[in-house]
Amino acid sequence: MTSQRAVHAETTPRKPLDHEVDAYGITHAGKVRSTNQDHFLLCSLHKELKVHATSLPDMGALEPLRERLAVLAMVADGVGGGPRGEKAARLAVEHITRYVAETTRCFYTGDANAESFINEMQEAALVAHAAVTGHASEDPEFRGMATTLTLFFGVWPSAYVLQVGDSRHYLYRLGTLTQITRDQTMAQELVDQGVLTRTDAFSSRLANVLSSSIGGHQTAPVVTRLQSEWGAVHLLCSDGLTKHVSDDRIKDALANMTSAKQACEDLLQAALDDGGTDNITLIVGRAVERPMPE
Repeated sequence: MTSQRAVHAETTPRKPLDHEVDAYGITHAGKVRSTNQDHFLLCSLHKELKVHATSLPDMGALEPLRERLAVLAMVADGVGGGPRGEKAARLAVEHITRYVAETTRCFYTGDANAESFINEMQEAALVAHAAVTGHASEDPEFRGMATTLTLFFGVWPSAYVLQVGDSRHYLYRLGTLTQITRDQTMAQELVDQGVLTRTDAFSSRLANVLSSSIGGHQTAPVVTRLQSEWGAVHLLCSDGLTKHVSDDRIKDALANMTSAKQACEDLLQAALDDGGTDNITLIVGRAVERPMPE
């Protein structure tokens, strides 16, 4: 089962240059667990101009055109304990990265055909799901492994967020912090049905039981389309952060950040200072207008 949502905002004209993209990712095992089952990826996809043959003598010295097509970021929080969770998270990130790299046509037509692009992203999640379940069925040691997946794909002037599980994507814009993703947990399902309050859900054991995951019994990828904007800050994180750091603290960190690296390090330290009971992974990114480097 798949679904999609749309979030609208004011269109921003100019595409940021590479040096105007401020992004950073970090992961930590935390203070309690001996292993880290989280994985993350932060990368950009580029289009190159390659000269194969020419009669022009100076073309050999021409710098290749490396136009940035998209920015890709992922956070995966493995489930299953020890090597099983780590393996599931790694497989999901690897297979989606490979799928995205090979499905280059969607980068050129994504904004012109948003529905097709959303379908490609949902298919990427299902490819990762098949890879994780396939590996688990072949090797008894890895049965029961699964992972969350939160993915950000920026194709200016649009951005797409893919969600499976309970890792989150937040958007900080004009003084307001918005949780774009919805936790896919049994507790959240009961909140939606009016059975539990949000406060009760947070302390419930069902808050840690996923209703959808990559590799689990059910996977229900949700894609949300956003409008890219200068100055807007995106945060992807595993629940190792949100278990210990409130939305108000996250908002304050993003509102006062001097760089993506500094924001990541400050939020990670806040989670560790509060106990660090789980693996902690986060990516922060934004577009900042800057003069051309000399």
